[in-house]
Amino acid sequence: MELQNTGGGNPSRRRGQGELEAQVLSALGRAPGPVTAGWVQDHIGGGIAYTTVMTILTRLQAKGAVARERVGRSFQWTPVADEAGLAAWRMKRLLDAESDRQAVLASFVTTLSPGDEQLLRKLLAEAPEDGED
Repeated sequence: MELQNTGGGNPSRRRGQGELEAQVLSALGRAPGPVTAGWVQDHIGGGIAYTTVMTILTRLQAKGAVARERVGRSFQWTPVADEAGLAAWRMKRLLDAESDRQAVLASFVTTLSPGDEQLLRKLLAEAPEDGED
């Protein structure tokens, strides 16, 4: 049985939805401004079908990661945050998908370098309490 080549380095490996979402978000992060789905398709490479790109963009919009604006008969797409914000959004979605948040957070913290742990402690100390702006 021969698997379809969906791009990338390994022709026998299919990309998962999360990987495609990450590629689309990365392309949008590099965009010069609002762009069409065709622009995204051209910039993620790998021979991804236009309809697949549209599906991923629509799912990302439903998740609140991208915004779209009608321009003529099509849409232009933009990320709702910069690269750091999108990375934080992805991390939060992963955390939200787990049932034991405390275990996940504890495991994450134990993998941090001492410098990253100190930075995290500093950021937490500076963060406003819930309900404050």
